[in-house]
Amino acid sequence: MPFRDCHFGAPSSSVHLGENHMRQILYVLLAAACCGAIAQSAAATPSHQTMYRVTILSNAGAAGNSINDLGLIGGSYTLANNSVHANLWAFGNQIDLGTLGTGAVLSSRVQWPVKNVLGLISGISLTDQLDPNQEGWSCGFFLPNPNFNVCLGFVWDPSTARMRPLPTLGGTNGFATGTNNLGETVGWAENTVRDPSCILPQVLQFRPVVWGPGREQIHELPLAEGDSSGAATALNDRGQIVGISGSCGFAVGGPTGKHAVLWDNGVVTVIVNPNGAPYWNTPMMINERGDVVGFAGVPGDAAGNFTPPFLWTRKEGFSFLPLLMGEISGIATSINERRQIVGYSNDANINFHPWIWQNGITTNFNDLIEPGSGLTGPIELLFDINDHGDITGTTTTGQAFVATPIGRDN
Repeated sequence: MPFRDCHFGAPSSSVHLGENHMRQILYVLLAAACCGAIAQSAAATPSHQTMYRVTILSNAGAAGNSINDLGLIGGSYTLANNSVHANLWAFGNQIDLGTLGTGAVLSSRVQWPVKNVLGLISGISLTDQLDPNQEGWSCGFFLPNPNFNVCLGFVWDPSTARMRPLPTLGGTNGFATGTNNLGETVGWAENTVRDPSCILPQVLQFRPVVWGPGREQIHELPLAEGDSSGAATALNDRGQIVGISGSCGFAVGGPTGKHAVLWDNGVVTVIVNPNGAPYWNTPMMINERGDVVGFAGVPGDAAGNFTPPFLWTRKEGFSFLPLLMGEISGIATSINERRQIVGYSNDANINFHPWIWQNGITTNFNDLIEPGSGLTGPIELLFDINDHGDITGTTTTGQAFVATPIGRDN
């Protein structure tokens, strides 16, 4: 089923730095890296045989889900009490971002790629407040939440070294995905409408939103005609946002993905799935060119067990990406400016495999790893790729990693 979660193993350790010390480290290193990124020229497009050097970020219970052009990696790690905390790997430091509450067992996570170079990190976190509707919400698919705590989107700011909650549309819960260089964050938030198209325990309607750039600003995006709920999943710096539009459903995809959509400076356009499936049509990432990747529904597959990955460009339209041999379902999770695409797929036995698509070829990423990598198990999921070709993800044993191209052919 799409939106597959990472597997978590034993707890890992994290560096807990004092706030003032952490701010100093981040500001100095962010400034230096920013200057270096501006001065660096674009690298040549690698061949499909490019090899990668893997650096282990955390040895167990962790996931790397986001990497920007400065090399900041966002994700999560598992604590000894089995709660999950949003995490930032920044220039050799592993930083626990905490939660939006005070409870020891509350969880948080950076789930989507966050592409800005401002150091702003967005994600989801449980709060101390309990959800009166006990919905579970979208966050329940990614965070342990046995007590039905309210979940909200957050933005973590290096200037304060704290996460702040993002407002809803009057409803209970919210979910934040990416943040751009304009300080805008996208996601979805509940309003107060009890929607009959919701599938219990979900009861409240939710809409795609943009938070910012002002601290308390929230702006609702229009849906495709006839739809009642939706979500914004990714954005760029050109006023382009992608997401889904459909019915309320269970607040994580399925019928809410009746339409994959692109908002271009607020105007909504449906990205048409050529096979006509009315569910699971989900963009995951958009680059600065306006290229979109994600996964699509298949007619007769309402459960979403056979979703193919896709690429959409304004010039060439919609195309399905080839799966690895023997695979039945896949997700394209991210795309960079060079149109390198990463993702993962699975076979009929639900064994997951990571892949990279470049130059028209889909390759199992485990075949491109330099020997002696320190991996304790094969790479399972790839979540993000930056414009330098650096990739982050997780392994079957719960290792978070970054893979850097070394330009060596097979």
